Amino acid sequence: MFNLLTKVIVVLTVITTTYSISGCTQKESNSSSIDSAKFANDAHWLEANIIALDSPTNVKQVTLHSTLIDGMEVTTIFRAVKFPARLSEKFPHLSHLNAFESKELPDVKRLLKSKNRVIYTPQGSSQQTTKLQQYGAIDHLYTASFDDADEINDFGASVLPKEVQFKLWAPTAVSVNVLLFDKNKQPLTPAKLAMVEDNKTGTWAIKGPASLISQYYQYQLTLFHPATDQFETVTVTDPYSLSLSRNSKYSQIVDLTSVATKPLGWDSHSIPTVEAPEDLILYETHIKDFSASDTALSNNLFKGKYKAFSETDSFGMIHLAMLKEAGLNTIHLLPTYDLSTINEDPSIAISLDDSMTKVCQQFPELSACLNLETNETLRQKLQSYDPRTGDAQALVEKIRGNDDYNWGYDPFHYTVPEGSYAVDPEGINRIVEFREMVQSLHSKGFRVIMDVVYNHTFASGLAEKSVLDKVVPGYYHRLNIKTGAIEQSTCCDNSATEHAMMAKLMKDSLVVWARDYKIDGFRFDLMGHQPKSAMLESRKAVQQVDSDTYFYGEGWNFGEVGNNAQFVQASQQELSGTEIGTFTDRLRDAIRGGNFQTNAEKLRFDQGIGNGLYVVPNEMQRGNNQQAHYNNSMDIVRLGLAANLKTFSFNDINGQLIAGTNVLYGGNPAGYASDPADTINYVSKHDNQTLWDNHQYRLPFNMTSDDRVRIQSQSLSYALLAQGIPFLHMGSELLRSKAFLRDSYDYGDWFNKVDFSYQTNNYDVGLPPAEKDQDNWPIISKILDKNGNNDDVSPAQIERSANIFADFIRIRTSSALFRLRTAEQINQNVQFMNTGPQHVAGLIVMKINDVNVGDTTKGQLDPNYDSIVVIFNNNATSQKISIPQANKYKLHPVQRNGFDDIVKQTHIADTTVTIPAYTTAVLVR
Repeated sequence: MFNLLTKVIVVLTVITTTYSISGCTQKESNSSSIDSAKFANDAHWLEANIIALDSPTNVKQVTLHSTLIDGMEVTTIFRAVKFPARLSEKFPHLSHLNAFESKELPDVKRLLKSKNRVIYTPQGSSQQTTKLQQYGAIDHLYTASFDDADEINDFGASVLPKEVQFKLWAPTAVSVNVLLFDKNKQPLTPAKLAMVEDNKTGTWAIKGPASLISQYYQYQLTLFHPATDQFETVTVTDPYSLSLSRNSKYSQIVDLTSVATKPLGWDSHSIPTVEAPEDLILYETHIKDFSASDTALSNNLFKGKYKAFSETDSFGMIHLAMLKEAGLNTIHLLPTYDLSTINEDPSIAISLDDSMTKVCQQFPELSACLNLETNETLRQKLQSYDPRTGDAQALVEKIRGNDDYNWGYDPFHYTVPEGSYAVDPEGINRIVEFREMVQSLHSKGFRVIMDVVYNHTFASGLAEKSVLDKVVPGYYHRLNIKTGAIEQSTCCDNSATEHAMMAKLMKDSLVVWARDYKIDGFRFDLMGHQPKSAMLESRKAVQQVDSDTYFYGEGWNFGEVGNNAQFVQASQQELSGTEIGTFTDRLRDAIRGGNFQTNAEKLRFDQGIGNGLYVVPNEMQRGNNQQAHYNNSMDIVRLGLAANLKTFSFNDINGQLIAGTNVLYGGNPAGYASDPADTINYVSKHDNQTLWDNHQYRLPFNMTSDDRVRIQSQSLSYALLAQGIPFLHMGSELLRSKAFLRDSYDYGDWFNKVDFSYQTNNYDVGLPPAEKDQDNWPIISKILDKNGNNDDVSPAQIERSANIFADFIRIRTSSALFRLRTAEQINQNVQFMNTGPQHVAGLIVMKINDVNVGDTTKGQLDPNYDSIVVIFNNNATSQKISIPQANKYKLHPVQRNGFDDIVKQTHIADTTVTIPAYTTAVLVR
């Protein structure tokens, strides 16, 4: 995400850069937050006999008032004590509160099923009443031992040899039933099974006959719910669902080891491997984007579906095959677990190729519905609009809630494939189709990474698509310490993976994806909102079923958990040395320019190294002193090329030796990694403007189209030739545009189109949606007008860009020197020339020697080359640079024989190299 339903700007607590987070707003999240109008909700039941409260220090005791479901009332006295040190360590954000202890408690587990209040009377004041947050006591009573709830490994509906077993963790429920349905969703006989609670674990269980396999079920719970402040009977799907009905109203009983759930050859198919994480090349792919516009599919029903990845002659698969031949080895899939916001019924969900008649049946008020053309499609209607107006975005904006598109950062069920990507979303069919996709990608030589979102849910309370908060209210989400409202800093309802059973749900879900779906690794959305310990435990569990899995994600540090406020975060700084990768914003910002708070004309002013900073200034930069910004950006780029290591040292712009921790990024250390596998290098991903659109904001008006294409290729070369792990946004090599849209999470195929036939890059198809970019419309219109045709590209340019991109992949995979595996190897082998105050502006020169650490013998890492020099010329003109013993180097054979005719003009003399404009040249010795 930063991803999901709508962007908000979040200011980081430790660096000046800001990030936009796509996610659901409160209006869209279906939240049913705890009502804090009548009472506060700032009491915390942390252990069975400890309550913490933000009360005046003169309060010596408080009363816990519990009302049971039968109306019986119980009162318990808690007396003031010093806040226990063990709890200060566990709950650092609460250690400032006053603690109260009870010596003689009644049945606490019974009280947790009650309506609870804390009552106290400050000296000289009236009686105060507050609600009670119970998550601490729940964990203390049900997960603190070695054989309780978090040791149970068979939650959900399990198929046993002769029966089916249901298990649900619901310690605050008064009663739980299983509701049973046939394949037509009609009640079975019996229609209900009463579950029995294990008081030790808070787990409800019941067994049924084997005839229930493939049938459907729901849970019915009676419990106190803070959303209404009363006891409720709720019906909910299983949080441990493994299969679902269309639109996910019913869970399905399924055995994932059954032949019926597997494509032919599933169990024995071969899975590609890599020797080390640094060998991964990650290609970020949205399932719908991949094939929604592909006109060469064998069946149009496969558009936007899992089955498109099993094609052989489609444009998309031909392109992937070309990239695979070059060395691309990993497909990163944007979220493909069960999503909340796409209707899985194609007769209702609107697609781009549906008729306007269908659109107008749902939106008759649209002006576009007047005087409809016969059989006119939504695509044709959008094509008819003037692209320099907001007409297209207005239509897309109106219908997007009913269309068949979303990025998918809106979790509904964590461990079931999304149904809208299946030709048939009902029951096990979506499981088979998902597995077919994975098997097909594996057979073509790709590893498969899955994007997962355990940091928030789409809904809470009693909302229709709330699951976890109906089962154990107030437990699975992180609550504000004063109001009890669910925190929403991630965009939506923040989950609480610091709580044992939420961390367990994440871990158990990941194991299913790795073991039963053969997923090779996971990318975690807003990983910094989760504890480092939970990430390490989850990886350990996954490694037991897949030893070479790789974890990476967004390690941003912000929100209510920022700066380790509530736990040690899975953030950039804290994960250093774990080989759990984090996206590095350092290299990204230095290359692209700007930050995600920049808008309107500031977007144009804020150039980066990759689009002209200092050396190719646009009209807003000319005459402005950008020396300091340029100097810092060049140092950040150099450090980024060395995997952002804390310990890497090089000569800075002043010629002084400087370590990575002393290079500043927003006033904080730019270097945070301790191992190259800690670092994910990127210049573009699904969030924010595409790389092409970002560059158009910043490039001079008179720059030629060919030069703009070269700049795109060069920017991608930074990520591909840096130490660490490269991450590539699908279509960036095709000059992909979203018409300047900064957040396309829910804006359909019109703005998200990717054309693998190389005919168009989707630029200038209409002003971007007003909700996201209306403030940017004036500068976008100015750019489109002033650029003339300079920002238009031809099919030949798109194809050439794709081929040059593939050449850079070939270069990376040609030598282990681009994929060094330890900080020690990087520190010893990587160095930078052309540094200091006399450096040639706009020129970065990186040298990688082949000295295997611990053995000075040459050729230990790469038998072909003992030295590689990479020269990045960001200037508009060719540049000459002194290279000792330059005549011993040659242009890399991939570039000598490759698709870039300009780089072939690189001239090597005795001690100098002349490199063409906007060119990355790789020299080998």
